[in-house]
Amino acid sequence: MGFNTELLHGTKTGDPVTGATLTPVYQSSAFFQPSAEQHEKLFHNKANGFSYTRIDNPTIAAFEERMTVLEKGVASVACASGMAALSNALLNIVGAGDEIVTSNSLYGGTIDLFHDLEAFGITTRFVDASNLSNVEAAINEKTRVIFAETIGNPKLDVTDIPELAKLAHEHGIPLIIDNTVATPFLVRPIQQGADIVINSTSKYVNGNSSAISGVITDSGKFKWDTEKYPGMKTYAKFGPFAYTAKLRNGLFRNIGACMAPQTAFYNLTGMETLGLRMERACDNAMLLAATLDLLPGVTVNYPGLPSSPWHDTATRMLDGKYGAILTIRVGSKEKAFAVMNALKIPMIVSNIGDTKTLIVHPESTLSAHSTEQEKKDAAVYDDMIRISVGIEDVDDLIQDFEEALSGAGVK
Repeated sequence: MGFNTELLHGTKTGDPVTGATLTPVYQSSAFFQPSAEQHEKLFHNKANGFSYTRIDNPTIAAFEERMTVLEKGVASVACASGMAALSNALLNIVGAGDEIVTSNSLYGGTIDLFHDLEAFGITTRFVDASNLSNVEAAINEKTRVIFAETIGNPKLDVTDIPELAKLAHEHGIPLIIDNTVATPFLVRPIQQGADIVINSTSKYVNGNSSAISGVITDSGKFKWDTEKYPGMKTYAKFGPFAYTAKLRNGLFRNIGACMAPQTAFYNLTGMETLGLRMERACDNAMLLAATLDLLPGVTVNYPGLPSSPWHDTATRMLDGKYGAILTIRVGSKEKAFAVMNALKIPMIVSNIGDTKTLIVHPESTLSAHSTEQEKKDAAVYDDMIRISVGIEDVDDLIQDFEEALSGAGVK
């Protein structure tokens, strides 16, 4: 099946009893069992079924199944937010005394999380992951995971997933990839060698900013060394589902950052148009970037432009498109604010992946808690505007930006 056909027909949805074409919202906190014996089996993983929505729910399960098919994994776990998904994914295999090696070109909130983990005895080593020798130099006997974003936010560097996965596996370490900005429409990291994939489904998967959520998808391919990862010893019997079984039976269940059934429903309906929305948004971003790149006083960063340092990697890694986000630099923070305030169509919002074009000033918002060095590493500048391009008519967007830039004195 092609991408859109598989998205719509790759899993069973709806309700066969009533004939409903959409999976119902099972807005129930708990589910009764026909016998005490059945209830016991559920809690000992000896039977299928639902008992409590914090652990599992039919609507959420339908969403997880669709994400599993979309990302080509074996299982998915849906969480209350993208940050909850990231936290659960890491803490499932990383503990006190362990280390993480990560790209330094990350979303500001992710950098903040890595610093929060320091209180639990977990050290993160930030490196320029575009140079594999930097990554390898940071790996030691305490390293338990390598982490990167498919497309850095907002640096827009593109990770060479096959090469990074090869390096990780040579050292017996799993590679976790945040695929939020690219989405499975552009690349499926598991097919490129990644072991675990995270999506903040509040973004493109949902598509219209109606719900906060995240999801973890396990490839089932990583061979867990139970000496290096002793917590996996109990779950090795689950084979390719070991990572997910450990997560569901421990951290995920006990922390309780579960997705709401209504959110799962919003995501199930929103994601049906993911392919169409991404195709239009990526095309719009390419045209907008190419147009703004010709204007004096504007510096454009977009992987689709030949001027991007990551253009060749993006051309090789991504599926014929280059994403729906670009950044522009306009000379000063004052001019950046003036441009943002003058724009009529884009909305000033700290989000991406909406049907509408969204803009933000990362230096004063998303990276507000980052150090000056961290901002520099992530290519966050005080004169930069991040643009998450929507599905509007691109001629209207181009005209709006040209007028706003001219009015703000960018020339």
